Amino acid sequence: MSATQTGPAGRMQIARGLASLRERCGLTQTQVAARAGVSTTTVSRYEAWQDRARIRWATVKALADACDATPQEREALVAVAKSQANGWWVGNSAVPEWLDPLVSFEYQAAYEHVFANTVIPGLLQTREYALAIHQAREVRSSNEAIEHMVEARMKRQGILMRDPALHLWVVMDEAVLRRTVGNTDIMNQQLKHLHQTAESPNVDLQILPFNGGAHAAGAGHFVILGRDDERQPLNSMAVVYIEMRRRGVYLDDADDVAAYKLTFDYLRSQAADVTTSSQLVARARQELFS
Repeated sequence: MSATQTGPAGRMQIARGLASLRERCGLTQTQVAARAGVSTTTVSRYEAWQDRARIRWATVKALADACDATPQEREALVAVAKSQANGWWVGNSAVPEWLDPLVSFEYQAAYEHVFANTVIPGLLQTREYALAIHQAREVRSSNEAIEHMVEARMKRQGILMRDPALHLWVVMDEAVLRRTVGNTDIMNQQLKHLHQTAESPNVDLQILPFNGGAHAAGAGHFVILGRDDERQPLNSMAVVYIEMRRRGVYLDDADDVAAYKLTFDYLRSQAADVTTSSQLVARARQELFS
């Protein structure tokens, strides 16, 4: 019975899929365990995606069958369980364990929605800006370690150029444009890069202007990552990432995800449109040298 090191995104897909199948047929975890010939602990573990234990595809198949899954539903989950996490980030010491799920979700997602109120999101940073950010945050890390972190961030940005490309939608507080990170030259190049990248067909950038007053987020940086598949719901996924110091919090409860999606919708309605936002970025760049 082969076990695979399925990535966090795959584990979540399996966990949510099995839980959904079990709830649909009205069974408890104990009843599913009895049907599948496994322990209740195993059922609980396979429905908890943040458990980092290896996934056995035969167990996924048995659990799906115990929940009366259709052949298509069963094979979809088994295919995920058989897949190996072989992305560039796997085993990369520059990607800390708490960040591994975010990179894995980005790899699987079709869209990423970001609210940024302190720094420019990592997917839109220049190397120099990213270096300045890491030097400020990682005061106890060596120069070599910081360089590895920056390189990992640059590799993450490749997700915007894949086929099909990730659709990135960012709502950014105007304060982010005004905070000089590194020096004026670094900031000038960063704002130029931001302006150019926002013209890409798969990137939408909106700015929350200072004169917009209070807004729906009311707090800090968050990211929504998802993929919708109406034909095969078990292939869909949605998760919220909340960045904290030296760790991240991942929310996949349907109510939590819905609440953050609604918040992001409000933020988009409160922010300037993409054309006005582009003008705000250009104005901030001009004022660097005024």
